[in-house]
Amino acid sequence: MGGDYAPVEVIKGAILARELLPPEDDIVLFGPSGIIIPEISSHGGDPNKFEIVDAPEVIGMGERPIKAFTQKPMSSISVGFRYLKNKEVDSFASAGNSGATLVGAMYSVNSIPGVIRPSTAGFIPKEDGGVNIILDIGTVPDARPDVLYQFAILGSIYARYVHCIKNPRVGLLNIGAEEEKGNLLCQSAYRLLNESRDFQFAGNIEGGDIFLDKADVIVCDGFTGNIVLKQLEAIYQIMNHRKLVDEYFARFDYENYGGSPILGVNSTVMIGHGVSSSKAIKNMILLSKEIHDAKLSQKIKRALSRYITK
Repeated sequence: MGGDYAPVEVIKGAILARELLPPEDDIVLFGPSGIIIPEISSHGGDPNKFEIVDAPEVIGMGERPIKAFTQKPMSSISVGFRYLKNKEVDSFASAGNSGATLVGAMYSVNSIPGVIRPSTAGFIPKEDGGVNIILDIGTVPDARPDVLYQFAILGSIYARYVHCIKNPRVGLLNIGAEEEKGNLLCQSAYRLLNESRDFQFAGNIEGGDIFLDKADVIVCDGFTGNIVLKQLEAIYQIMNHRKLVDEYFARFDYENYGGSPILGVNSTVMIGHGVSSSKAIKNMILLSKEIHDAKLSQKIKRALSRYITK
């Protein structure tokens, strides 16, 4: 029931994903079964090809996350996370209230030991054909230098094992390339990143560099990352409306990526865009499978185990 066009686009996206996934993979739909079953049939799908779990309550997009999650135990988000906690599903994805999804992840599967703050990651297409992974994009608006350092670790592992980039380069989003540039956060973070042996640091990345092949992972606080990503989405919408989109700019369409993974929690959790179409939902489901198959949370746990005091 999550998203501006739910449940129709969510169900249509699930039908598309079902056609592409192997038969041994199951798609579980959480929501009012009296709505889901006839909706699947009306769009040419077979309800018997899905596991449907009745969850009659709905968390609205504008509701306060903690209050909604705790006071609506039969919502699709609450029930879905109970299934995830009990390992009855391997990943959970929602285009609904992103705050409630983040709260659900923290309350149910918890952060990986050693993770200071989990992060959400987005994508910026490179002009040469690759992608830059940017994090954080809104989960942590006020980050500390050590949190940005962990973002670099999380992003590097994600780039290596999901996007198959062998030796990811990490850049710090800043207002200049020089080491001394930026606010106190960026200056302090630069010193930490520059001394790291956990990843390859590529130095500061300016706003104009985010489309180039100067890095593979770009780290920043969630306030900055959210503005960057939403500005790029807005530029794409304007260009598309004015029929100025070519092969490169078509890759800015959020539907191609589906959703953003929450990195640093003990399972696979995806947050989708509120305006997700069926194509976006399909790609979010497929990406969640890729992340689960890569055993990403286990790899992050191993990488951060060295920082945990016994």
